[in-house]
Amino acid sequence: PRHNGNPHDLLDIKQMRDKNRKPVVMKIKPGISEFARSPEKVSDYISPLLSFAAEHVPRAKHKETPLYILCTAGMRILPESQQKAILEDLLTDIPVHFDFLFSDSHAEVISGKQEGVYAWIGINFVLGRFEHTDDGNENKEAIFRKRTVGILDMGGVSTQIAYEVPKTVSFASSQQEEVAKNLLAEFNLGCDAHQTEHVYRVYVATFLGFGGNAARQRYEESLFTTTALKNRLLGKEIGMTSDSPYLDPCLPLDAQDEIQQNGQIMYLRGTGDFNLCREIIQPFMNKTNETQTSLNGVYQPAVHFQNSEFYGFSEFYYCTEDVLRMGGDYNAAKFVKAAKDYCATKWSVLRERFDRGLYASHADLHRLKYQCFKSAWMYEVFHSGFSFPVSYSNLKTALQVYDKEVQWTLGAILYRTRFLPLRDIQQENFRGNHSHWRSFSFVYNHYLFFACFLIVLLSILLYLLRLRRIHRRMLHNSSPTSLWIE
Repeated sequence: PRHNGNPHDLLDIKQMRDKNRKPVVMKIKPGISEFARSPEKVSDYISPLLSFAAEHVPRAKHKETPLYILCTAGMRILPESQQKAILEDLLTDIPVHFDFLFSDSHAEVISGKQEGVYAWIGINFVLGRFEHTDDGNENKEAIFRKRTVGILDMGGVSTQIAYEVPKTVSFASSQQEEVAKNLLAEFNLGCDAHQTEHVYRVYVATFLGFGGNAARQRYEESLFTTTALKNRLLGKEIGMTSDSPYLDPCLPLDAQDEIQQNGQIMYLRGTGDFNLCREIIQPFMNKTNETQTSLNGVYQPAVHFQNSEFYGFSEFYYCTEDVLRMGGDYNAAKFVKAAKDYCATKWSVLRERFDRGLYASHADLHRLKYQCFKSAWMYEVFHSGFSFPVSYSNLKTALQVYDKEVQWTLGAILYRTRFLPLRDIQQENFRGNHSHWRSFSFVYNHYLFFACFLIVLLSILLYLLRLRRIHRRMLHNSSPTSLWIE
């Protein structure tokens, strides 16, 4: 939509909907990083996505519609040469088949920090936290900013946290300050760079290996290594046969699993002990004794727990909702009780409940088996890793907000197009000033015409009056004969 012309407001981006009011969305799998060995196929692979977009954007608008292709984690782990080859294929082929506004700077691999910032922008935009209000008095200069929310996102591979921090942040040491520079992002969302009320400072940290699936993999590798070492020392084969499996407190009661490494198989049987599971995975947080540190000893500025609000996405939502059915407002005590009960429930009973459709529609057997571990992991990351108190009551776990799937891509669009309103505002001002000048010049020309007309008219009248006086004088002074002669 067009900008409203107020430089204090952001562009009001809305979800496009079709004639049935359904969101216009298309997704394809896998990601383009899968084409690392055949980059020439990438543009053909995503062509259906671009064709879908082209169908929904009016043809006349294609040339002024910016297209961005921003790549994330899958592309980040590829060697730079492979990244470059994929991007070059896109930059070469797309302009041949599509008329979107697509330049070299519109296709890139973004950092984890950028992705976190975009996700933070996305949720706060949807919640309306970037809207500013004045104080209601005549002094319109006093603008009040709404309190923004923080985000927690736990995927399969990594975990991320982002929240706004004050302009002045204290550091325990100069080394910590140096580290913090890479974790703090300051940016202006306003359409005018000189306006400062839309300047935000956000802490963003990404933790690779701390996602739900990656954590389980690390845990299993540790189990295998320590068990194999113990077996060698004791001369036993615990866990290496199905008759003597390793008793895993992080699996539901009597659930069976196995770990394969170097051609060997280690058998597991669940004991469903939630508290013991938490205790075992504690060291995997890699916490240090330093103050203001997070997972892996990474710097984390203080969170004002009493005056903050956070949203938890992905695994934070799945862990609370898929089988425990308590997504939304998070309560630590209720969550622990539900997780304990779930872990201690026999696997046969959980399977029966699953078959009866008592869990979320997208919950599968993988979710069922590793829910106990992931519940413990999520809890420890939140409370031990990020140091949120058990009494914290301002976390909401969510998949959608106001019926919108909140994606980092929304934040990316908002950030990348933030200067577009300035163009509209400038055009509007120019148009306004131009029309004002036209109306002014029109009125001015009319006044000038009337002034000239009056001056000419007065000149003629004065001339006629003068002629009349001369004529009367001559009549008075001359005889009739001389008048005739004259």
